[in-house]
Amino acid sequence: MAIYIAREATKLWRKVCAETSVELQLLFEKWHLLLAGIVFQYIHGLAARGVHYLHRPGPILQDMGFMALPELGQDKGYLSETVFTSIFLSFLLWSFHPFVYHSKRFYTVLLWRRVLAFLVASQFLRIITFYSTQLPGPNYHCREGSKLATLPPPKNVREVLLINFPRGVLFGCGDLIFSSHMIFTLVFVRTYHKYGSKRLIKLFAWLMAIIQSLLIIASRKHYTVDVVVAWYTVNLVVFFVDKNLPEMLDRTSGLALLPVSAKDKSDRMKEELHKPEKDNKIKDEHHKLLNGNTVDSTDRRQWMPMNGKHGEDMNHTLSDAAPNGT
Repeated sequence: MAIYIAREATKLWRKVCAETSVELQLLFEKWHLLLAGIVFQYIHGLAARGVHYLHRPGPILQDMGFMALPELGQDKGYLSETVFTSIFLSFLLWSFHPFVYHSKRFYTVLLWRRVLAFLVASQFLRIITFYSTQLPGPNYHCREGSKLATLPPPKNVREVLLINFPRGVLFGCGDLIFSSHMIFTLVFVRTYHKYGSKRLIKLFAWLMAIIQSLLIIASRKHYTVDVVVAWYTVNLVVFFVDKNLPEMLDRTSGLALLPVSAKDKSDRMKEELHKPEKDNKIKDEHHKLLNGNTVDSTDRRQWMPMNGKHGEDMNHTLSDAAPNGT
């Protein structure tokens, strides 16, 4: 038993090392776009921190979702965060599963490149909308009487740039339309819906997205309009951005590694160009074999089926057929 476990552990380690080597090659080529997407996450947090300085508490706006859903209360606000964290961590682990499992439908680097593109486009639109009009926040720490509802003027630039992570993110105000939690949730769910393989998990992921939406409204972290706008905006953004990005190769087709250099790409293109010619040649040779011809094109002799007769019978037949006097 111990020998079997050790053997399987060795196979797993080799698999992880091989996959890491492949992904690192892709990372060395695509790191510019990945770094830009990660940097924009900080810019988005900085913008949310900046709008908090502009936020002014006021009466909570009339909201149909607040009327329909009972208020969870300040002590149960963790429920929506718990669901969001589970969605985030589940997607993160799934995106790295090609390092371990055989069913490899995508490359992790290329997948996160697409995910960051979706996030950046959605967050860019979000920054524009919540800076256009500042609404009084419905969250408990954003209401009138709370010390966190309005931030005092910053004493220096460093105070703004550090964005007081993670407290500044958890207790922000003013960045309402549209919900950042729903951006991440919908991007992750749509990505798994396209590249995931388990239909039941896909249905469960969409159910979790709906539950997340309801919990955000019930915990009064966002107005209903923030969630509704996120649903159609993020889905439209993902649709149009994904349509204009080059499609990822499906790894189930048997390709071991994407071409990451100009030489590899050139070789791959040459191989694809000569593929029809090679296939036709193979078909011709196969056709000759089926018809009883030799594969060698210089050998024009026809192979005569013997139909179960002995070689002596064939020799007698050939001698009888020869002309007299020879």
